Amino acid sequence: MAQEVRGVIARGKGEPVRVETIVVPDPGPGEAVVKIQACGVCHTDLHYREGGINDEFPFLLGHEAAGVVESVGAGVTEVAPGDFVILNWRAVCGQCRACRRGRPWYCFDTHNATQRMTLTDGTELSPALGIGAFAEKTLVAAGQCTKVDPAASAAAAGLLGCGVMAGLGAAINTGAVGRGDTVAVIGCGGVGSAAVAGARLAGASRIIAVDIADTKLATAKAMGATHTVNSRSGDAVAAIRELTGGFGADVVIDAVGRPETYEQAFYARDLAGTVVLVGVPTPEMKLELPLLDVFGRGGALKSSWYGDCLPSRDFPVLIDLYLQGRLDLDAFVSETIALDEVEEAFHRMEKGEVLRSVVTL
Repeated sequence: MAQEVRGVIARGKGEPVRVETIVVPDPGPGEAVVKIQACGVCHTDLHYREGGINDEFPFLLGHEAAGVVESVGAGVTEVAPGDFVILNWRAVCGQCRACRRGRPWYCFDTHNATQRMTLTDGTELSPALGIGAFAEKTLVAAGQCTKVDPAASAAAAGLLGCGVMAGLGAAINTGAVGRGDTVAVIGCGGVGSAAVAGARLAGASRIIAVDIADTKLATAKAMGATHTVNSRSGDAVAAIRELTGGFGADVVIDAVGRPETYEQAFYARDLAGTVVLVGVPTPEMKLELPLLDVFGRGGALKSSWYGDCLPSRDFPVLIDLYLQGRLDLDAFVSETIALDEVEEAFHRMEKGEVLRSVVTL
């Protein structure tokens, strides 16, 4: 039967979020109910609260989560009750042209639970990224559950559900950083710091972290950056070129997503180098570059959506690396908080005071 649990709700654009009672139905065919153990506070949740994604209020926020499968619906075979899982917002369909071509990380028809969770008065909720994990329990499509080793900390593992995976994947998957490459990362918040960690994991010889905040540069240094550049006090492009023998980096990752930082990334790469855009721009932003420079510099200009990850492939591998001590996911957890502290966590995130606040239940 349906269950009543607590969840964090955004009622209207810009309104402070609040904890309310929500109704979680029994899982139907292809669905699963997951008992949430931890969920990171991500910028995307704030975008939902601010109406920056769509206006389908009220939202059940939270999506960067890990927990234990409580029950499954008919036809579910990939996970079972008791499995420790990371939730993902890219449950691939297996049937679209990208999936049929063996590129499921580009799936055009990812899916969510068919049933809707509601408030106690029957008002349907829109779960953030089809997950809604700032809640004691949530209903998702079974394909959104990726089973991993239960020895992992839920607070750390859940971060692979969005931001940390985006950064790691931008370096490893999209940027294809290889042994001995030089890499520059512009913007060293949670995603940028994860890109630094990914570049180190891939074997980059020189990793240059760029930001305007010395605190974030210190974090990037701890994640594996070999050099740091405070772009508030100097020309970031010139600094990156100086640190790479005058050539520019093999891969430059823009984890900010502004025209100014993208232009820096474009000119800070070596000839035939790669630019990876993982920071998310806003709809009104425009970019202007000389077309001759785009042609003459060669290389690749890529965007990285969810780190071009395939959860079923990437999550278990990264958790194994974490358990081996080769990937420090715990370093991304700045603090653990309760469900009713999400609004305050948004403010700390906006001020750049944390890499990740994580709700634990």
